[in-house]
Amino acid sequence: MTDDWDRRCLMTMLKKYSNLEILEDGYKFSDSGIYYAPTNGGQDAYLKYIENLPLVENPEVFGLHENANITF
Repeated sequence: MTDDWDRRCLMTMLKKYSNLEILEDGYKFSDSGIYYAPTNGGQDAYLKYIENLPLVENPEVFGLHENANITF
């Protein structure tokens, strides 16, 4: 982080990924439901979840609007 704005941005994004709600079943990182915290399961279940993720992540996984792709 280089300044207060970087810190503010980082802290906002971390609130989505570092909280107690992530331990609850059905917690989603994105509105679309593509990115979520998988329920407890075996290694095969986790690998299947990972393999079904998009090859190119959408900005929504980082809490950003789709327009972030335009800027990127």
